[in-house]
Amino acid sequence: MLTTHGAVVFLFSVIIGGGFGLLTYAATPNLPTAVLTGLTAVGASLFGLRQMIGR
Repeated sequence: MLTTHGAVVFLFSVIIGGGFGLLTYAATPNLPTAVLTGLTAVGASLFGLRQMIGR
């Protein structure tokens, strides 16, 4: 099971990653680059948000 804290962090990470991916695709219409940018942003924001949003 996923805690509320984990769910909130994951949700915001996916939103941030989706935003980065969409902005990258809008700037350079290259889908693989946009997907990799979005996934990288999700991973980085998971770590950062987990540290910032304490329990």
